[in-house]
Amino acid sequence: MRKNIVAGNWKMNKSFGEADELVNGIMTLLEEKELPENTMMIVCPPFPYLEMCTDYSNDSYFMVGAQNVNDNDKGAYTGEVSAEMLKSLEIEYCIVGHSERRAYYGETDAIVARKVDQLLKNEIHPIVCCGEVLEEREAGKQFDVVRRQITDGLFHLTPEQFGEIVIAYEPVWAIGTGKTATPAQAQEIHAFIRGLIADKYGKEVADNTSILYGGSCKPSNAKELFANPDVDGGLIGGASLKAEDFIDIAMAF
Repeated sequence: MRKNIVAGNWKMNKSFGEADELVNGIMTLLEEKELPENTMMIVCPPFPYLEMCTDYSNDSYFMVGAQNVNDNDKGAYTGEVSAEMLKSLEIEYCIVGHSERRAYYGETDAIVARKVDQLLKNEIHPIVCCGEVLEEREAGKQFDVVRRQITDGLFHLTPEQFGEIVIAYEPVWAIGTGKTATPAQAQEIHAFIRGLIADKYGKEVADNTSILYGGSCKPSNAKELFANPDVDGGLIGGASLKAEDFIDIAMAF
């Protein structure tokens, strides 16, 4: 059975003290409340806070993920972090192909594919993002965009390797724009993604792949989104910066 997953992407937010307060708040609430069955939480802080979060996670109920990784083993790449470094910190998940990485740093599907390979080689689960921008949605190209991102970024993997992947669908047009993706729109794309995986790897692999929704999920809409059969959780941005909101989203299952 595939996992329900709520992953918090802190992005470039929080001082060290604020990060410590946030992760302590998450721990406290998780000690008070029991996560729904088959549900897991992942905290993805900025690089400087990874070790602090892994120290806490040893005593709590959440996993720790990174927000990015370099697509090379090692070398003269100032400011970059390798998958081997993440593994040495016992990081178990890592976001790749996020819409902000694609838009601001030129991350292509080919780069995403290489990053996925680096993570898998180091036994880290990639959380691979895909999704269309507003112009692509308005032109009716959302299925073409998502198909290309999934095919070019992931379909070089073996079925066994693909079994280690988590997918996160981001309707980029619904993030910080005032526009909202409906639960029906989320389900439509998620079902399409699962169909792509089934066509490539078979129904069993597709049925076991967790597909997260990454379009402004918050406590007020999480329950309705998660009620869809192909929405297996969320990649949470702003709402993951408040412990109560983050926990409430997980409890929506």
